Amino acid sequence: MKIHTQIKNDCYKADGFIGEYQKLVRDVVIPYQYSVLNDELPDIEKSHVIDNFRNAAAAIRGEDTKDGFYGMVFQDSDAGKWIEAAAYSLQNYPDENLEKTVDDFVDIIADAQEEDGYLNTYFTIKDKEKRWTNLLEAHELYSAGHLIEAACAYYEATGKRKFLDVMTKNVKHIHNRFVKENTEGFPGHPEIELALMKLYRITKDEDCLELCRKFIDTRGVNADFYKLEKEKRNWTVWGNNAEDNNYQQSGMPVRKMDKATGHAVRAVYLYTGMADMASETDDKELFTACERLWQDITERKMYITGAIGSTVHGEAFSTDFDLPSDTAYAETCASIGLMFFASRMLENDVDRKYSDVMERAFYNTVLAGMQLDGKRFFYVNPLEVVPGISGVIATHRHARPQRPGWYGCACCPPNVARLITSFGKYAYGENKNTAFCHLYASGKIELSNGIKFTCETRYPYGFAVTYKIEKGGKMAIRIPAWSENYTVIHNKRLIKPKMTKGYIYIDVADNDTLIIILDDSIRTNYASTKVHDLTGKVALSRGPLVYCFEGVDNDNDVLSIALKKNGKAYVAQNDNLPCDSIAISIPAVRKSDCDGLYSFSPLAENDCNAVAVPYYIWGNRGENQMRVWMEEA
Repeated sequence: MKIHTQIKNDCYKADGFIGEYQKLVRDVVIPYQYSVLNDELPDIEKSHVIDNFRNAAAAIRGEDTKDGFYGMVFQDSDAGKWIEAAAYSLQNYPDENLEKTVDDFVDIIADAQEEDGYLNTYFTIKDKEKRWTNLLEAHELYSAGHLIEAACAYYEATGKRKFLDVMTKNVKHIHNRFVKENTEGFPGHPEIELALMKLYRITKDEDCLELCRKFIDTRGVNADFYKLEKEKRNWTVWGNNAEDNNYQQSGMPVRKMDKATGHAVRAVYLYTGMADMASETDDKELFTACERLWQDITERKMYITGAIGSTVHGEAFSTDFDLPSDTAYAETCASIGLMFFASRMLENDVDRKYSDVMERAFYNTVLAGMQLDGKRFFYVNPLEVVPGISGVIATHRHARPQRPGWYGCACCPPNVARLITSFGKYAYGENKNTAFCHLYASGKIELSNGIKFTCETRYPYGFAVTYKIEKGGKMAIRIPAWSENYTVIHNKRLIKPKMTKGYIYIDVADNDTLIIILDDSIRTNYASTKVHDLTGKVALSRGPLVYCFEGVDNDNDVLSIALKKNGKAYVAQNDNLPCDSIAISIPAVRKSDCDGLYSFSPLAENDCNAVAVPYYIWGNRGENQMRVWMEEA
């Protein structure tokens, strides 16, 4: 049974910290990324996304495709994510010029659709006769999923149906193949499952629900499917191991899964679709499987920053409690997918264990995935960086100390943009009589159940949250697990509302004022002794923000610093940080280096104050050392 639904994006108008990020995406990120998709920027990795669609249209007409197809087999997905980001931005900030740009892009995409509804530039340009013969690697369903999501978002933003109709036609083509014709198969890279649920909610077309159920319920039933598929063809895209069922999430039916394995993004995209289906159809067995997977990720395989996927080998989960800091893969897209998963789990069960993780992933790994100027991006998010090693030697080459401007595989940059512009969908939710406040974000909220209110806060740096109620009802507000102490003031009266699963429930009337004051303490975090990499180390956090130590704030050397045990940390001014950001200072010792590589003599120690900054800010002030987890003296 569905407990609540995400709000429409246009129900939330952001201000404050989130509003500033949404304006950055509007003013800088969306135009910048569109220029990248058009190959207009010098010294930036080529994208060719828009020309791929033009060339596919030319191929359909029997014309010369000029330079053909360029990029990854899933290059079309970048178009979907960019349009989705633009659509949500249009809901936040109407813009005739941007809308015209998207309309023109939609026209180009529509021209690339084949008569039978098929839409994929790689196969239309290069290998039309090979379509649907390589579900393992070819990402046809993955790319379709991102275009479906974009079409849904653009329809919600503008009411224009052209793109929605294009993707509905594409879904009919896919449904015909896999449901009506009962062709065996399921996506090598899950994504279309969650997209189909979005399309179903807009169109109420049962084919979407049926197709989603087919892909979820057939996955892993035949554990040899990809192996048998590979034997039928004489070509490959990547040379993927068709028998690596852990990587592909295909070793068993999803309802029996209890361990998160393999490619982290594929995993959480799949789990998101499963949780969404469970909510929509009241499938308790499916939700129970999701609960097992959630527990496995968050209790054994998640970094303190909300990052997941610890190994570069397969961009994957490795094994329980294997969370190395300096070789972490921790893909930006994986944390975005974890937020998706959390939001759909909240659809089934309003419990702060989901929204706490959603918040942790956003304010740390997701925001760290984009430079503060909106023009450079991290694919990988390590928790420790040492210049000369990180990004250089073979074992650490993936963990770059600086954000590149773009990537040949550019899934992360537009993913960050669409997540930020759609933030309201994750911050707020509703059912018939309740407003759910999962995340704290300034702005105006108007829900379809009639509840209207304004939220005012300086979060994540300020810890007072004020709700001014215009139209009343019931409010359900998350109190984070990190806030051991909190205060609730209702119309100037101190109250102690009932808490259920980390949410306080309060009846509010028109013109009421509700103030939540959270704990602003600086917290010292300790890892389980099962995490071998973190023995004897601590990390600092304040509110939702995990902190790190950068060389630029610590005499260009954080490796020699150890934090004093029981040292009193305090908020500190740091003029090198962006406006309103807050640093932390903490007593520490700095160890002097020995004369040689090793020494029999203990290293001399001198007292100092170490300075920490929010993790999401790291890498914005030049290349230097960085650590989240510090030795404790």
